[in-house]
Amino acid sequence: MTTKDGFKDRQLHIEDYLCEIPAERGREAGVSVYQRIADGDDIITDFWTDNLLELIIRKGNLNKAYLQVKRNKGAGGIDGMQVDELLPYLRDHQSELIQQLREGKYRPNPVRRVEIPKEGGKTRKLGIPTVVDRVVQQAIAQELTPLYEVQFSDNSFGFRPGRGAHDALKRAQQLADEGYVYCVSMDLASYFDTVNHSKLIEVLGRTVKDGRVISLIHKFLNAGVMEDGGFKCTEEGVPQGGPLSPLLGNVMLNELDKELEKRGHKFVRYADDCMILCRTKKSAQRTLDHIVPYIEGKLFLRVNLEKTTVAHISKVKYLGYGFYRHKGKSRLRIHPKSVTKMQNRLRELTARGNRWSNPEREEKLREYVRGWVNYFRLADMKELMRRTDKWLRHRIRAVYWKQWRRVRTRYRIFRALHLEERQVHELANCRKGTWRAAEMLNTVLTKERLAKLGYPSMLNQYLKVCGNL
Repeated sequence: MTTKDGFKDRQLHIEDYLCEIPAERGREAGVSVYQRIADGDDIITDFWTDNLLELIIRKGNLNKAYLQVKRNKGAGGIDGMQVDELLPYLRDHQSELIQQLREGKYRPNPVRRVEIPKEGGKTRKLGIPTVVDRVVQQAIAQELTPLYEVQFSDNSFGFRPGRGAHDALKRAQQLADEGYVYCVSMDLASYFDTVNHSKLIEVLGRTVKDGRVISLIHKFLNAGVMEDGGFKCTEEGVPQGGPLSPLLGNVMLNELDKELEKRGHKFVRYADDCMILCRTKKSAQRTLDHIVPYIEGKLFLRVNLEKTTVAHISKVKYLGYGFYRHKGKSRLRIHPKSVTKMQNRLRELTARGNRWSNPEREEKLREYVRGWVNYFRLADMKELMRRTDKWLRHRIRAVYWKQWRRVRTRYRIFRALHLEERQVHELANCRKGTWRAAEMLNTVLTKERLAKLGYPSMLNQYLKVCGNL
């Protein structure tokens, strides 16, 4: 058994251990070095957390980070380098990069600001790092993740290995079935843009004892952004878009998780979407009154009290879902706002003036329907999918009717579809508006024919994924 004094006498040198790495190839992939050698030995764990930078800049870890960045693809940063150009650069500059990181001379570039639309006409600000910076961030995240995973709450589900939004929703259902039906739906105002750097560094320093790693992370936080053609300092916030941002966000909000657990609250958190569940509305309101001072006074985050609500679980929206009770059990449905958002997107994909080719429209629809149904598959929505399919087919027929605007074109197509001459003449000479004329096409462009053309059915996709659950 290794003792503290014994460890000092034969302290393991990093260079010695790195020579032994090939013998470890048979070990489970993805498990960090210090995890494999620690196994309950706090002394060795402390040694590796004190020398964490050496683990981060291992060539094996950097190569793994490169492969992950390549898989994620994405646009380039302010230097214009794309992911496809990354491998030749790393081959020529890997030794230089490692030396700069070891000596503390590495300087991250400012991120490129990109705004993506949100509901209500608002935008979400993303910061896209250069591809080289993404590799370094990914390398840091790969070694920090195992360190923090053992510390994170079981009620946290966002951006964590083996966890996701569906797990958070199932946990909320479980708590509702246990009688926790009143909830505080917490809204943190622009969370990723308002993280206090000093507080985050303080929290990181409790676990990461290697000051070089803390300094490197601080450099990424202070790298700034290029916006509207000029440089802007980032005195607070963790820019969304880099591989390290989700982990740093969870590290900060883990302080909230620990406080909620200490107070005995039931809660579910996915990134900054936090829902605290209580048995009564009065206790939920009391919880809100008591937790807001902690969030704003201790974590230096801002709570949007206008959007933070106390309500019965059936009245709230969480991760796009709604809740309802059926036969004494909590069930999931699609929140009306999510339905509206889905319909608006389908309108965009079937707009008659977007000038897409039919195969291009089919592919975009298939991609969207597959992703949307897979995300919302936990909800009871069979009837909604049936109604949406009927409406979607009508819109697709309207697209074709507009394409067949010439009478002679309609004659040619309807005859090619082997319709009776009477029906061909009637349809080809129809003078109704596009929407009403499209309704007449249901005998021509049947749902079976649309399926053969490659158009998706939301109902069929839903039944398919439900059969695989």
